[in-house]
Amino acid sequence: MIHPSVIIDPSATIAANVKIGPYTVIGANVTIGSGTVIGSHVCINGTTTIGKNNRIYQFSSIGEDPQDKKYHGEPSFLEIGDNNEIREFTTIHRGTPEDNNLTSIGNNNLFMAYTHVAHDCVIKNDVILANAASLGGHVHLASNVILGGFSIVHQFCQLGDYCFSAMGSAITKDVPPFVMVGGRPTKPHGINSVGLERRGFTKATLLQIKRAYKILYKSGLKLSEATMQLKELAEKEPELQILVDFLAKSNRSILR
Repeated sequence: MIHPSVIIDPSATIAANVKIGPYTVIGANVTIGSGTVIGSHVCINGTTTIGKNNRIYQFSSIGEDPQDKKYHGEPSFLEIGDNNEIREFTTIHRGTPEDNNLTSIGNNNLFMAYTHVAHDCVIKNDVILANAASLGGHVHLASNVILGGFSIVHQFCQLGDYCFSAMGSAITKDVPPFVMVGGRPTKPHGINSVGLERRGFTKATLLQIKRAYKILYKSGLKLSEATMQLKELAEKEPELQILVDFLAKSNRSILR
């Protein structure tokens, strides 16, 4: 199950039923959970923990040093959960002391070919990064986010649950939950209706989300005024609370 050409550091911990293809290198302090399949010519380095039943395709680089000039070899970490699919030439880097020394990836995510996850990113669950989508450092993606191919996200941006970016988007501010963005310059273009329907949102809930979107983007209100209205609306419509909570913690302001 492990090809004889594979190089594994003695300090690495590999579960009994992990499969590793030819010419892959597993560095020091790497831990790989059961059922994970790793292709050929993969490099996994640093203090990296990979959970169960992941699939990592050939030529990926996982857990390498951060691309940050402020990083000088301090201890840093990468944690990857379960059931993730990491396609060819994907790069995922560890954290830095500037944040929590940790890059964190949850479960059931798909990273298509040539995607990049920079240092200190936090990615929750059921996220899709289409081909060549790239995250700058310290980006946070909530669950069920989808980034179209060649989308790029500026450092420190946060993307809320169920948001969607069209191909080639350049995201420079936070994107609230449910919102669909696209174009250059990248702007909001309604709610992610198709994605929400696929996730089982009812028509009644979709109507309330559309109502919230109009308050936030179509009413002409200042952001603070729109946020106050959304707080009042969320008291009657609890499904909008994640939108209110997101706006409260947004540091870069939102695409608007």
